[in-house]
Amino acid sequence: MPINEALFAAMKAASYIKPNAGKSYKLQRVAEELIAKQAPANPKCRVEGTFAPMADGYAVPLRVFTPLVAYGAPLPEALEESSASGTPVASAISAILPAVLPKVLPKIPIKESTSSGNADGIPGNANTELPSVTPRGTILFFHGGGWTTGGINLYTQACAHMAVRLQRRVISVEYRLAPEYRFPTAVEDCYEVARQLFAGELPISGVGGSVDVDHPQSAAPTAPAGGGDISATIPAPDPASIVLFGDSAGGNLAAAVSLMARDRGEFMPRTQMLLYPVVGNDYNPETSPFESVRTNGTDYILTAQDMADYIDMYRSSVADLTNPYFAPLTAHDLSNQPRTLVLSAEYCPLRDEDEAYARRLQLVNDNVSCYRIHDGIHGYLLNTSAVGLVATTYRIIEHFLDGTPLEPAPGTGTTANAPEGGDAWQDVLGTD
Repeated sequence: MPINEALFAAMKAASYIKPNAGKSYKLQRVAEELIAKQAPANPKCRVEGTFAPMADGYAVPLRVFTPLVAYGAPLPEALEESSASGTPVASAISAILPAVLPKVLPKIPIKESTSSGNADGIPGNANTELPSVTPRGTILFFHGGGWTTGGINLYTQACAHMAVRLQRRVISVEYRLAPEYRFPTAVEDCYEVARQLFAGELPISGVGGSVDVDHPQSAAPTAPAGGGDISATIPAPDPASIVLFGDSAGGNLAAAVSLMARDRGEFMPRTQMLLYPVVGNDYNPETSPFESVRTNGTDYILTAQDMADYIDMYRSSVADLTNPYFAPLTAHDLSNQPRTLVLSAEYCPLRDEDEAYARRLQLVNDNVSCYRIHDGIHGYLLNTSAVGLVATTYRIIEHFLDGTPLEPAPGTGTTANAPEGGDAWQDVLGTD
């Protein structure tokens, strides 16, 4: 169900009791791993692990999701039975967990997998034949988390759903996190993975099972763990079929990779999608040029102070603040960028900077779309209470990628901007 007034009230209360990001990011990582351990596998897609080698000897973990059934198609009976076991943690606003984690950590039951899995990454279904699905393209996904948290484990369910819903292969990137690895490490990791994908050099695990990937802040991997075979590679896709996609800090990285690709000339993305991306550099309510930092900067889980903390943990120097690969909105030249979809969230402190970035892109590029998701909060992609917002987002994405009709949909009726009977989104640029 869509986010309602009661949940908004709970978020406001939680926003005041949770510690700021600079003090809680390590606990946040622990909380996210606990959530990830509770998530059941999605039997509708194959999940594989692999690594992309970096020039400095590090190997960036990747998780590859390939849809096995058409969206909306029923599962074979054997898979229906296996998918019924296991229920994900019912909270999904993981940002509030660090406030209570020290008290509840010993009481949280951890669901361990009892299945050995198989070559398709689907527990207990080695002999089940699945319908053949040809992915429509490839989504290279960069996760959010303020460059300091998040990861491919936390985003596994979201990426599996994304692969099946959009009928595309999804490659999720476990770039190195700040503050252990500061700018420009994360964007260079993402750029190099993208370059390898466009060049057809990206390894993917072969027969023998998926690779389990630890958090990148543990010992840096230099070779696959768990015996995965990376001798096979993903064939070079048609560049027109590759989509860069990121949420929050991942949206920042997608935008930065596109700018970097234009400047370096090794490859050029044709399409990018940015979900409530970080594109600015000033989250002080007294100095920010964007009103949403002031109106949405205290009550909606992600606060303006959190954003200031993330910026401080990510940057290597003050000079980074005006580097377009750090803050894309500071770029003097936004020409020659991919076809772009920007999605902002109504109750997000980043809302106004996101829409300003879309307007600047539109001045010098064709095919820029921007939608404000009414009643949206930052991070709703991972919020199990926000299924209505997620469904709205995918309808817009399908319209953008595949040209499906975008029919008006009722808003939740909880805000003045989305009255009952009004649209669940607003076309910011008026392009449709």
